[in-house]
Amino acid sequence: MAIESMTGFARAAGTVAIHAWAWEIRSVNGRGLDIRVRVPPGFEILAEAARKRLTGAFARGTLHVNLQITSDAGPPRPRINEAALAGLLQAIARLPASDTVRPPSYDGLLGIRGVIELAEESEDTLTVIEAPVLAGLEAVVLGLKEARGSEGRALEAVLSGHLETIARLTTQAEQHPARSVDAIRERIAAQVGALLEASQALDPQRLHQEAALLAVKADIREEIDRLHAHVAALRLLLEQGGPIGRKLDFLSQEFGREASTLCAKAGDAGLSRIGLELRTVVDQTREQVQNVE
Repeated sequence: MAIESMTGFARAAGTVAIHAWAWEIRSVNGRGLDIRVRVPPGFEILAEAARKRLTGAFARGTLHVNLQITSDAGPPRPRINEAALAGLLQAIARLPASDTVRPPSYDGLLGIRGVIELAEESEDTLTVIEAPVLAGLEAVVLGLKEARGSEGRALEAVLSGHLETIARLTTQAEQHPARSVDAIRERIAAQVGALLEASQALDPQRLHQEAALLAVKADIREEIDRLHAHVAALRLLLEQGGPIGRKLDFLSQEFGREASTLCAKAGDAGLSRIGLELRTVVDQTREQVQNVE
């Protein structure tokens, strides 16, 4: 399973009868899944459908969703309220016949308030557009997944490159001559000798005991082992794919701690350079990881 980015954009639009609609979704980074939907008044049922579909499609990210609906309804058209007209005719038929009152004409009846109505073409817009707009929602969700997937593939390539650099630098640190026991012993012996020359009052035995402790603390074996383990874990996560952003973020923090400790223990210019380069790559990795779902 490939990884996905949390950034992406998708749009889907269409027309039905006299109505035009357009979905737009913009996705950015987020700690969790935050869906913000805007629809025209009266179309809240489509907003709920969008939230439900997006919740099932994505695990993380802030999604800004917008639905636009426009209608070319034209001027209002007159419409006869046939039920009201029929009721009037029935009422008139029940009236007693009269020689002095003429039967009502249609022009008179149509002039009564409520018999003639001005109907807007768009009054049943939701009924007309609901099915195609929901189909458009599916299209825009798939489009966003493709956009985030494409960005995710680019991120995976970048992270894989950083991973190989971290593995290479870890191996260089492990094999560096300065981290051998003999090299550490020589450095500390030189420091002890300099201290004894500077002050005869210092206890040589005590100094050598402290030096032995410093030698143990200067060993970066544990940091090297943990870095190798983190490299293996990161490689496995990238192979598994899916919504692994939080795990990658935690792992990049662990990389940072080990790189900082290695720098602190280095005691040698060559090892320090490796440690600083390692920290730089780790920082770059963590920056990219923030975009992963």
